[in-house]
Amino acid sequence: MVSVWEFLKGDRSDSFDTGGQFKVTLTKSQPQHAITGSAATTGYLYINLHWSTRGAERPTVGRTLRRFFDPRILRPLEPATAGSAPQSVDLDLACMYELADGSRGVVQPLGRLFGDLNKPPYIKLSGDDVSGASSGETMHINLEKKDQFKRLLVFVYIYDDTPAFDRTQAVITIVPQSGPRIEIELDERAAAARSCAVVLIENDGEGKLSIRREVRYVHGFQSDLDRLYGFGMQWERGYKTAEKPGS
Repeated sequence: MVSVWEFLKGDRSDSFDTGGQFKVTLTKSQPQHAITGSAATTGYLYINLHWSTRGAERPTVGRTLRRFFDPRILRPLEPATAGSAPQSVDLDLACMYELADGSRGVVQPLGRLFGDLNKPPYIKLSGDDVSGASSGETMHINLEKKDQFKRLLVFVYIYDDTPAFDRTQAVITIVPQSGPRIEIELDERAAAARSCAVVLIENDGEGKLSIRREVRYVHGFQSDLDRLYGFGMQWERGYKTAEKPGS
């Protein structure tokens, strides 16, 4: 039996968060969660992308020692950049889908493919945030049409082509109508990556949605993720416009 003090100072990751809503965090060791019951068949599934720019990483003791014994220590030091302002990063939330009838497509800001909740693909992107503001980017999935879905791949890409996942702290949050919200952190420093497959949502045909953490980075864009997951779509270069969804 643990003492009261040990309980209070212990890991409370399974407790309720400050929002009062139970949270499940998908990790490499625990990558899956199932949405069951009415939460999988009614209302909307809300998906949010939020990110911020990472601060400068503090050197560890081990790194400092390796630096000290590195023969390159005698070379001129590179100019310090710690005081420079962090560059903004524009991440986009998107979703490739495969429906039960075999039709496939993508919902994304590029090409104004914002989707629709009342007709296929029954997925709607609510907005395009370019700064990682508190509201982030949001997507809704109409679970009243759950039987129309076969699989959904939620992914994130960098619009301006510049690899920057190592400079951001991004989180995908999935909120069903009831039950715990689900979080997936993009916490790997993939410096050369431009896109990341974050989560795969599959309909098991038995009233359950399987949510599986992927967090697989690629150096390319949508076509590379397509090949990785076998959607088999044709891709061409797209551009964003200043117009808003639904305008």
